[in-house]
Amino acid sequence: MKKSILILMIAMLGTATNAQENEEKSIKEVITNFAKAADESNAEMLATYLDENYRIVMNRLFGSETVSIINKTDYLAKIETKEWGGDKRTVEVHSIVINGATASAHVTLKGEKSTFISIFTLIKNAAGEWRLLSDTPTIA
Repeated sequence: MKKSILILMIAMLGTATNAQENEEKSIKEVITNFAKAADESNAEMLATYLDENYRIVMNRLFGSETVSIINKTDYLAKIETKEWGGDKRTVEVHSIVINGATASAHVTLKGEKSTFISIFTLIKNAAGEWRLLSDTPTIA
């Protein structure tokens, strides 16, 4: 009986680890695809990775002394007009923390124009898809 319980516990641990790995893989794919769409200035594709409430929170970025918040609509407009985006970046995900249907990721986006270190907040929607909710970048 003890052997059966031990085997069951090991199987459950393996299943939980697999689920965590699958979630992390999905989150990495969303972040990588998001960066690629921005690099290609593809606002339509980019929008598919963003939650409706998406925000960029820029704390004293580009020499500012204040916090600036850019909403999804304004961000996509800047991508569409090529004011932002159009770089070729590598994406390095340093860490992911998953808390139920919410996650955060520490990511470096290194490009030819600049390098950003971001904290992304993601949420899982009702369809089980991860979407970016916010980006809090700093410039390296």
